[in-house]
Amino acid sequence: MEWDFEAEVWLWKSDASWHFLTVPKEVADEIEDMPMNRGGFGSVRVEVTIGSSTWQTSLFPSKEIGSFVLPLKKPVRGAEGLGVGDVCSVRLRIAE
Repeated sequence: MEWDFEAEVWLWKSDASWHFLTVPKEVADEIEDMPMNRGGFGSVRVEVTIGSSTWQTSLFPSKEIGSFVLPLKKPVRGAEGLGVGDVCSVRLRIAE
């Protein structure tokens, strides 16, 4: 399955360097309902495209947020000119 959505870049903690996107609730609900093997901490392997950058990573469930969070690595942020508070278009698919 594949989803397209927009999400805002946010910082894990004010003094941290971990940047994330929050998967929209409706997408998270669809992913949650899919039968699949999960990784550690309930993670889900995905392929992500933002702009011209495509990479594989994992989504992580967050009870605090009530959705999955998507880590946004530094090379992607740099290549796509993204910083905290920026909204980006995301294409997400479950990795094979």
